[in-house]
Amino acid sequence: HLLAVAHRVRPAPASDRFDDILDSPERQAWLEWLRARPLALEQHGWLCVHAGVNPAWTAFQTLALAAEVEAMLRGPDVATFLPQMYGNEPARWSDTLQGADRWRHVINVLTRIRFVHAADGTLDFKLKESAGAAPPGLVPWFDAPQRASIDTPIAFGHWSTLGLLNRPTLLGLDTGCVWGGSLTAVRVDGGRRELVQVRCDRAQAPG
Repeated sequence: HLLAVAHRVRPAPASDRFDDILDSPERQAWLEWLRARPLALEQHGWLCVHAGVNPAWTAFQTLALAAEVEAMLRGPDVATFLPQMYGNEPARWSDTLQGADRWRHVINVLTRIRFVHAADGTLDFKLKESAGAAPPGLVPWFDAPQRASIDTPIAFGHWSTLGLLNRPTLLGLDTGCVWGGSLTAVRVDGGRRELVQVRCDRAQAPG
C-alpha cells in the first residue's frame, strides 16, 4: 500500500502515517528496498510469510507464486500493477487463474488471510477475531482440512487477536505489540526453539 501511495495510484488516509517516509530525502532508497522484499521465504527449514498460506498450496507452490508477484513489484510496470492488487476477488484459488486475478489472490493470501471456508478454502475477509470466534463452516487457514502444507513448518504474523501460536510446525508471532501487547520473536536455528517477548506500550486503540 505504501508503494501504491508513493506511485500516486492510491490516496493516503491520515491514519496511514506515511508522511515521514514519503517526505524523507531517503524516500527512494526505502521504496526500492521495500520493492525488493520477498513475500515468502524459507529460512532454517521454516516457510515465513506475513499472514498465511492458502490451504491448497504446498510450500513449493507458495514460494513460486510469491516469486511471480515479487517479479511484478520489482519490474518496470509496477505503477500499472499496483492498482490491480486491490479487492477481495477472486476469493477462491484455482490453478487456472491468470493475470491480475491470480496475483491479487496471491497477495491477499500472503498478506491478509485469517479464516477460510472449510468446505472449499474460500477466503473470508470479514472476521478478524480470535480463532475460537469462527462461526460454523469457517476455520483458521492453518486448521483447514487436508492442508497441503501440513508437514511444512510455517511462521506467520498478521493476526493479533490470535495471539501467540506455538505448535511444532506452526509459529503465529503477532502478539499485538501496537495494541499494548508484546513483541514476540522465536529463534529456531541451533536445534532448539527459543521464545523472546518484550512488553510494548500501547500505540493504537483497536478500530
